[in-house]
Amino acid sequence: MTSIKSIDHDFWVNPPWGNGRAKYRLGLKPVEKNQWFPVCISNDLKTHKKNLFASRYDEVIATTQDSAAAQDLLAKKLKVKDRNYLDLIADISLSVPDDLCIIECRGEQRLVAASICSPSYWNIKSKIGKSLREIHKPVKTLNEKIGNPIEKFISNAPQDKPFLRENWFIHGDDHRMHLKAEGFPKGMVKDWVVRSERETLCKISPDYSLFAINVRFQKLSSILKFQDALDGLKRSLEGMDQKEIDYFGGNQKVDKIFEFIAS
Repeated sequence: MTSIKSIDHDFWVNPPWGNGRAKYRLGLKPVEKNQWFPVCISNDLKTHKKNLFASRYDEVIATTQDSAAAQDLLAKKLKVKDRNYLDLIADISLSVPDDLCIIECRGEQRLVAASICSPSYWNIKSKIGKSLREIHKPVKTLNEKIGNPIEKFISNAPQDKPFLRENWFIHGDDHRMHLKAEGFPKGMVKDWVVRSERETLCKISPDYSLFAINVRFQKLSSILKFQDALDGLKRSLEGMDQKEIDYFGGNQKVDKIFEFIAS
């Protein structure tokens, strides 16, 4: 669990849904290399990861048998030399705040190695070794809007150039581990939490790309102080189709958010 200590003004002035853009879209934009991992991993987050490695390793670390070369490549790229765990991806993930996924650039574009300590509605054990098309398959419109474009992007992206997008969810709590959809969140809507994911994609070699995810949290109730963010969220929710609503948490959840922001 994380701790939301204060309102992040920058978050609400530049919310992950912007002025109401579609939630499920590729939306990648290039950033400078120094913005790939712009902040250091905090002691709290490093402890969170280490605790999971000690108690739930197989739930947060997954690799294919043929991924050793890809993990070695990433370790060299991020200048990680320590080796304390069975899988090198675990050691690499302690060097940055992000969760990490190594994806093939060619062929089926399989997910070959990952350290996922802050998942939102997905379980790495069910995804490892699968192609991007298979991973996005459960939500047909998600595959069309994100799956198909990202396959082409990964194939054609320039090497060593990071690209950034923002994803977001609304949960009933600020727990980092959500292995499956929670459905309708517990508690009152004013206590629900916006979970933003800063996602980067960077081709680290002709053969592999790194997808990295850095999570931050803000109380949903803080949106009442930022009218533009509130209007943007409303527009973004209105733009979802039914399959996207189901993936987001269902009609009841969306209706309750509408009721809250209308108040």
